[in-house]
Amino acid sequence: MAAQSLPSLLKRATIDDDEEVLRSCNATLAKSKSDLNAQHVKAVALLKLDRYEDALRVFASAGDALKERAGLEYAYALYKCGKLDEAAEAVARSGAGRGASHLEAQVSYRAEKFRRTAEIYNTLSQDRESFSNEANDLSINSWATDAQLHWKGDSGSVRNARLSREDLESFETVYNAACSNIAKGDLKPGELLIKRAKEICRTSEELAPEDKAAELMPIAIQHLYVLLRQGKTEEAESVLQEIAVDNVSELSTKRIAKNNIVLARQTTVNPYILYKALHDTPDSINNDRLFEFQDNILVGNSHAADLLVQKYDGMIRSTAKTLSRSPYPSTAAITNLLSVYNAAGHAQGQTGASALKQILPLLERRPKDLGLLLTVVQLYVNAGNTTSAIAMMERSLHSLEDSTAEADQEARFNPGLLSVLVSLYQLEGRKVQIRSSLAQAAAYWRSKPEPPVSLLRAAAASLLHSEDRADLATAGDIFHSLHKQDSSDRVAIAGYVASQATLDYSQVESQLDCLPAVADLVGDIDISALESAGIAPSASSAAAAAAAFAGARKRAAADKEGRASKRVRKSRLPKDYDPAKKPDLERWLPLRDRSSYRPKGRKGKQRAAERTQGGVVSEKAEDSSAAAAAKPSAGGGGGGGNSKKNKKKGKR
Repeated sequence: MAAQSLPSLLKRATIDDDEEVLRSCNATLAKSKSDLNAQHVKAVALLKLDRYEDALRVFASAGDALKERAGLEYAYALYKCGKLDEAAEAVARSGAGRGASHLEAQVSYRAEKFRRTAEIYNTLSQDRESFSNEANDLSINSWATDAQLHWKGDSGSVRNARLSREDLESFETVYNAACSNIAKGDLKPGELLIKRAKEICRTSEELAPEDKAAELMPIAIQHLYVLLRQGKTEEAESVLQEIAVDNVSELSTKRIAKNNIVLARQTTVNPYILYKALHDTPDSINNDRLFEFQDNILVGNSHAADLLVQKYDGMIRSTAKTLSRSPYPSTAAITNLLSVYNAAGHAQGQTGASALKQILPLLERRPKDLGLLLTVVQLYVNAGNTTSAIAMMERSLHSLEDSTAEADQEARFNPGLLSVLVSLYQLEGRKVQIRSSLAQAAAYWRSKPEPPVSLLRAAAASLLHSEDRADLATAGDIFHSLHKQDSSDRVAIAGYVASQATLDYSQVESQLDCLPAVADLVGDIDISALESAGIAPSASSAAAAAAAFAGARKRAAADKEGRASKRVRKSRLPKDYDPAKKPDLERWLPLRDRSSYRPKGRKGKQRAAERTQGGVVSEKAEDSSAAAAAKPSAGGGGGGGNSKKNKKKGKR
């Protein structure tokens, strides 16, 4: 049948005849290759047919004229082909209004720029005129973005707090909310929401049976993951029956499904079967790629299987090849993960001192390899040698601090790396080093545009324990800046008040009303339960007590209730002994030295007055005592006379 004219065809075109539209466009372009209208329609038809690579070829052959006319379509084709940077530039040039904002959000989401994605969806939600037709889609995408923010460790940018009544009616929103809970570590609420999402999807009247099966597959795979994390193997076996891996079209979802199924079936009994199963699915490409946190987990599982089958040399070569292309120092998770497995390959299954012997030379050659450094630190800690772990950390961090490169300085004060050092200091009770390290890091990050709030808060809280007024002033400045960023941050207000109360109380007096009352904070505390449980000693006090106990003599010391009281014979007790009466504390002193002593008679009172300090001195008594002191002793002075008198006679 001859192709119909393009204008007449477009008048009757529907979403079901894209192939016929494409044939008509090809016929028109065969006559006129520069027909811009036909090129535009052909590109749209190819996009509807999911032929994104062919659509990009149309844009490439048509030139800049078509890209300017169909900028949004061109950006969408780039996005679906995984060319995210080019897609972001095309969206920015298109200026297509609300549609461009939706596409920019999708590109940012796929590029793992989740904070920017959340900002875009928040802006779109504020436009109430256009919001009504997109409310469900915006809610679904916002919850998905929040889940990714939790996985990324950026929980401060999350905007959704709880599901609304409308959200509970959509299985997509409930499922994304479940993923958000799982990312936070709340596995039990996540499992309950997954079960509800399954129920809503199964009972939906809007989906065809094949669409329900396609939607239920990723939910079941996520459900299996949650059950494995909770150790519910029996329930996991029942969920395994719902997963048909061969029916999964997306390679990324198929890889996750196979990984979870392998772990659920306990194939680790035979490591070679485990190795084959984990390497069975090919890598996904273009837009069908795993997110970073997913890829890191699967890469770790794959290299763990390499260790089980003793493929040490192969793992060393593969990890070293990737690490050679990575800059040092690097705080990227995948780079440091590969460093750990590279070290494990060199250790060849050894642990403790034997593993350190193989790994320490690697750290000498790569002193800025943070993953390798943390591996050495962990081995020292496992061996109980915290001092060597601290020394190794300090040496590596000092080398980064002496460098002038900005990347080295940023890695030196990385919050994660700093938390490891602080934890090591805490094990040895080094409070001064903790305070100085946090203060130094806070001074560095305060000059940056987006400092880590958690680190600044920890540094300021540590400086509150200092007796130096300069440290208290610094803590006040940090808390004040945190309060400026978030006026509802009560921790910042409380810290600012605590830091300035001893310096200038008038500056914080107005802030006291913003803090909760003490009665409200302690109202739900069971004081009786706390008293019965006792007070747990801090790590430093426990260490000091252990050291004191180790240096003291060993002696039997039962507690007060359990100590056996010494039995006293009745013959040793006085005749008028009363156990209920408290004994006199001065009973061991002479009578005249007790506080209750009162002398009788004139002579007794006179002698008592003479013994009283500060009393009147009797001249007669003074003269008699002086005469007694001047009178020579019977033996003579110097002992000379006595020595002659007592000398024995010898032979003449």
